[in-house]
Amino acid sequence: MHALFDEAGKFLAGRILSEAESSAQIELDSGKRVKVKAANILLKFDKPAPAELLARAREIAAGVELPLAWEFAPEEEFGFAELARDYFSAQAPVTEQAGMLVALFEAPHYFRRAGKGRFRKASAEVLQQALAAIEKKKQIQAQIDAWAAELVAGTCPQPVREQLYKILFRPDKNAPEYKAVVEASRSAQKAPLDLLQAAGAIDSSYQFHWKRFLFDNFPKGTGFPQLAAPQPPADLPLADVQAYSIDDSATTEIDDALSVQGLGTGTVTLGIHIAAPGLAIQPGGDLDKLGRTRLSTVYMPGYKITMLPDEVVQIYTLDEGRANPAVSLYVTIDEATLAITATETRLERVPVTVNLRHDQLDHIVTEEWLADPTIQHENTPQALLDLREQLSFLHRLAKQLKAQREVVRGKPETFNRPDYTFRLAGNDGAEPNGSETVDITTRKRGAPLDLIVAEAAIVANSTWGNMLAEHGVPGIYRSQASLAPGVKVRMSTKALPHAGIGVKSYAWATSPLRRYVDLVNQWQIIACARHGKTAALAAPFKPKDAELFSIISSFDAAYSAYNGYQAGMERFWTLKYLQQNQITELEATVFKEGPNGSFLVRADTLPLVLPVLGAQQLPRGARVRVKLGEIDEITLDVAGTLVARLDDPLDASDDGPVDEDEGDEEAVAGPIAIAVDVNEAEGEGAGGTADNRAP
Repeated sequence: MHALFDEAGKFLAGRILSEAESSAQIELDSGKRVKVKAANILLKFDKPAPAELLARAREIAAGVELPLAWEFAPEEEFGFAELARDYFSAQAPVTEQAGMLVALFEAPHYFRRAGKGRFRKASAEVLQQALAAIEKKKQIQAQIDAWAAELVAGTCPQPVREQLYKILFRPDKNAPEYKAVVEASRSAQKAPLDLLQAAGAIDSSYQFHWKRFLFDNFPKGTGFPQLAAPQPPADLPLADVQAYSIDDSATTEIDDALSVQGLGTGTVTLGIHIAAPGLAIQPGGDLDKLGRTRLSTVYMPGYKITMLPDEVVQIYTLDEGRANPAVSLYVTIDEATLAITATETRLERVPVTVNLRHDQLDHIVTEEWLADPTIQHENTPQALLDLREQLSFLHRLAKQLKAQREVVRGKPETFNRPDYTFRLAGNDGAEPNGSETVDITTRKRGAPLDLIVAEAAIVANSTWGNMLAEHGVPGIYRSQASLAPGVKVRMSTKALPHAGIGVKSYAWATSPLRRYVDLVNQWQIIACARHGKTAALAAPFKPKDAELFSIISSFDAAYSAYNGYQAGMERFWTLKYLQQNQITELEATVFKEGPNGSFLVRADTLPLVLPVLGAQQLPRGARVRVKLGEIDEITLDVAGTLVARLDDPLDASDDGPVDEDEGDEEAVAGPIAIAVDVNEAEGEGAGGTADNRAP
């Protein structure tokens, strides 16, 4: 005697070895013996053999006309054998009974399972809905198959193109567009990114990077809502100074300016004037919410996305020829010793006489020009000549402040690499399209004008950071516990030392038009300036305010993403520069070992790091000539092979100077992490994968 039984929704059959009232011992064709509850035994039979019965049942089930069976089925609950006798014949054999069981079980849209081989037919309304859903699923699958075929053939369907970045980076894995890409990738045996490129979905490498960035960080676009630009308070006193700013020509958000009074009197007053949108933008207001959403201006070669609307920036930027609202720090300095003897913070309007542009003046304002008043340059602007004495004093002060910080740091700051400036020909601030001609120029780090501005900012940020702490007013600080390897700069609400800069505390407060944390700190500083010892009661943010921790977390994430994109776009335009100038070889310097037996080199005259393969391992500091390989503008990859070593191996040393920021190289090239998983089983929710083109 044999039995057909239900084992967790699967039909099995075997020979009955023994049988009790509530269970039976059954031997399967495999020889395995199982104990089966009597309630799960659906059919007993002598022949055919169990395996033959199951095979015949599946064949018969495939031929059952479900609509006809549904018509034959009674309204009340019924057993499969009953329906088999109604559908086939009154003497339906066990094979037909088993076939009906399988057919009913596999058609839940027609028949609802009641358990133990019993069923109830679905209502006409439910059946109609179920059949419509099945038909829709078939149509969707047909669409998926058609789109996949187009992709394999090298054409990108418009719906896939429209959903490109969502498919790649944040997909709905049940969407037909996503499934079409997965199906096509499997069929063509291509990586998804390669497949989509070949199909023309990515028609511009620049637009790929740009739209990917917008998709992740500005899903609603970069435009601003219509908001009224608030005016500064009308009762701000007018400062009795003549201030000037020092910035790049492309800078429109001029946050800081300087003034100097008292030269030749023995006591000099340095004014550090910071644009003051915090005097009018109210915490919790619409502009605050906007700033808190963006958190920072985004920079990239040839373009930027500002944190605040241009209408607001134009009111508070420190433009020349007008008196601008500012938070000013006045620093009293002994002219002979350059020692700081006092500081004072004021809220006022500051007249700005000129906006100096360092990229137009660096060739004039050298250390020699500042130190020797007899040195003259042709075509020196009169505004610069008028400020020569002040700039000379500020440069002497900046050098002393830097030296004092280096004593605290325990070692000098070393920035051996230059800064690089990218200019896109004919761009004029419009959104680039990737076809522009790029010009890359160098500027020595620590140039006199740079040093003046940097040291003034450090004085302001450290002084105001200390002031907030002394008043018991919380702020957002940057700190670094030590200069030991691996110890990174952290943001917190505590006034802790910054070992990298060499100051007691450091609060970003000098760029409130461009960074949201600076705007937050400015509100707190304004409270201190207005209320003194009672500032903690009036400041917008109170001690241990959870909002400050939320701001820090959001800012860290956004600032990291923005800087990563800027670094990626600088690398993109560097690779474009190589192509546009047909550069096939570079001179470079080894700075560390790379993956897979390569070593990483830094180009001597371009902002480019790349892996190089060669027959020999080279020490850090070795100078080499490198032949460039193929450039991939999507992964931003380029590799090189060693052509020759340029320096004398006997003179090489592993102990060369290391740049302060050498440990912060951004990984802007390599495999792109995408969320398309071609190995994922249908219906599973797997994680993302990396495009497999890059090494």
